[in-house]
Amino acid sequence: MADGVVINPLIVWNGVIVDGHNRYRILQQHPEIQFTTYEKEFPDRYEAIAWICKNQLGRRNLTQEQYKYLIGERYEAEKRMESFYGNRFTLADKSSRIHFESGYSGERTREKIARENNVSVSYVQRAGRFAQGIDAAEEAVPGIKQEILTGSIKPTEKAVAAIAKAPPEERPALVQQLRQTKEPEKPQEKPEEKPKRKCSVAETLQAIRDISENMLQSNGEIDADDICYELEDALDTMIFRWDTCLENNKELRSACRDGIKRLTDKGIQYLKEMRRTT
Repeated sequence: MADGVVINPLIVWNGVIVDGHNRYRILQQHPEIQFTTYEKEFPDRYEAIAWICKNQLGRRNLTQEQYKYLIGERYEAEKRMESFYGNRFTLADKSSRIHFESGYSGERTREKIARENNVSVSYVQRAGRFAQGIDAAEEAVPGIKQEILTGSIKPTEKAVAAIAKAPPEERPALVQQLRQTKEPEKPQEKPEEKPKRKCSVAETLQAIRDISENMLQSNGEIDADDICYELEDALDTMIFRWDTCLENNKELRSACRDGIKRLTDKGIQYLKEMRRTT
């Protein structure tokens, strides 16, 4: 606004914006601002979707739901690319030209995405089901996608993924069930400044137990797969939060070295004890 120009160009593909939607909205309100566009080439819409997701995954202010959705959308798009280029690779008698142009290396899609984003392969697979569920829910009831990704409602990943598996005529009712998980609104009160205090180890462990108990009791009967699913999701969430926190605060990492070492030792000790007693 102050400079009267958009420094970063809008990136477009076949007349469709693939990066710069927020800038474009500002431009619509202020047509006097100068801007440029950059035409990016993609062989098909699935590579365009994969590029958009990969680009957005670099943002620092993503919610966990948004992060998981982008991983899943990229996975679903690249699975189609893998299938297509993999078939071409085979039919072309392993032509080096096709191999180079397609970018298909032979590495499984979910393994590549997991490696590039420092998550587990199973996380990528679950994110794919999560993204499918959100897209199916949005098609049935427009607007639900935004509610889930912004965290205004908190359905379980399993409940969201189930939407895509249900017949189309049953999806609107299932979406309404997702909305029943909406957290009650708190009365608008002026926040009171309170000094922060450290929770004791006992309080922290009790809070974790309470959260775990609520997670497992809210969905009715559970089985061994459900338990492993919840534990793996908790581990993936921990890894994501550590990576995000340390990546976004690189300049303070050395100052936290002793604290990080203490916490990692504590985590390693816990996991060793868990492995020993399981």
